[in-house]
Amino acid sequence: MLCRVVEVVIVGRVKGYTAERELVIKLWKLGFAVMRAPASGSKIRKAKYPDVVAIKSGKVLVFEVKSRSKAENIYLRSEQVEKLREFTERSGGQAYIVIKLSGSDWRVIELECLEKMPNGNYRLSKELIMKSKTLDELLRNLRLIPSLEDFIKRSTYEGG
Repeated sequence: MLCRVVEVVIVGRVKGYTAERELVIKLWKLGFAVMRAPASGSKIRKAKYPDVVAIKSGKVLVFEVKSRSKAENIYLRSEQVEKLREFTERSGGQAYIVIKLSGSDWRVIELECLEKMPNGNYRLSKELIMKSKTLDELLRNLRLIPSLEDFIKRSTYEGG
């Protein structure tokens, strides 16, 4: 039985690493300076850094990355959330939980939207995940990538 538990943990870590790497590549292609924390998900408890940090046009985006095969409640340990908050305060950035659902766009939830549970940990409900913004919507709202309207204006101005 121990072998099965170890197998599940390893598969989960690989899936998490894959999602983090996918996010880094996506943001890099969009022109961000971006990096994945080298010990993301490791046993380093004193380190206070997130999974992914992305910077563009002076804005710092701080991400805790989650990956799921389908929309379901996601639980986060209080220490995980506090580390994310502290890094965000030190960097002057904005913190988000970003979720990759299989076969779907990245979903983004602001840290303030987490529901605190009686045990001190946090929860993201399935409903909140499903009604959350996509990553592209967030980046357009922050004016870090052009909207369709911006593209049309630029094309019209350039005589396109």
